[in-house]
Amino acid sequence: MTLEQLRIFAEVARQQHLTRAAESLHLTPSAVSAAIKALEERYATQLFNRIGRRIELNETGRIFLHEAEAVLARAQAAELTLTEITGLQRGSLHIYASQTTASYWLPPLLARFHTAYPQIELKLSIGNSEQVVDALREGLADAGFIEAELDEPLLHKEPVAYDELITVVNPAHPWAQLETLPAEQLSESFWILREQGSGTRAVFETYLREQGCDPADLPLALELPSNEAICSALTAGNYATVLSALAARPHLAAGTLKQVPFTLPPRQFWLLNHRERYQSHAFKALYKMIISGLP
Repeated sequence: MTLEQLRIFAEVARQQHLTRAAESLHLTPSAVSAAIKALEERYATQLFNRIGRRIELNETGRIFLHEAEAVLARAQAAELTLTEITGLQRGSLHIYASQTTASYWLPPLLARFHTAYPQIELKLSIGNSEQVVDALREGLADAGFIEAELDEPLLHKEPVAYDELITVVNPAHPWAQLETLPAEQLSESFWILREQGSGTRAVFETYLREQGCDPADLPLALELPSNEAICSALTAGNYATVLSALAARPHLAAGTLKQVPFTLPPRQFWLLNHRERYQSHAFKALYKMIISGLP
């Protein structure tokens, strides 16, 4: 039994006439007659009484019509659901983002997306870059944003923004008064860094190696899981750290932290999605919004 057969049967039942039903359905009378005959023969029952050239529903047909209309209504509702999802009138988008992107760069973008597509439910989870990659690999998120360029063949990655990494200290730290900080002096201070797996830490350690410095030589006082925790710890002691300028900006403005003149290269924020999983219309709309905002 097919939806097309049910549709034809229901229209014939409403019209009580094969030719008028065929005209309504934009089919030939023979196609309509064949569909009804196929139903009756398959289930060895009659749905209509044939009285001369006229037809009318019999008791079996009346009972079956109720069920057929219910099925057709559910099919119409399912079609409407797909239409609304395709038209971004309903749906959801689960995003997994690293702390820096989720806390400072992403929120204005998500607010713009919500304004454009208020019926799309946005779900944001926060973790470090490795956790974002794991979530996408396992199908727990539709899109991911990270700061480190990680090598994962299953994921498509695209640069979407630039970020500045800076070195900051407590204003009482000896480095706060320096005009320049040579790389060979980095091991002369205790450091507070993000945990392993953090994009900020990965970019910093990669740069140190490029400068001929071993990250293991830095005296590590604390590993902390968030930018705000690091900033709070720095105000309590003479430590150094590397942070996104976005995260450090309010603390620099307030005078509770001081930027050290140690130049780090800019890094990129990356948009990730799984290469082999279906890209929803909501994801495509978010992607288009981000890309159109690039310089």
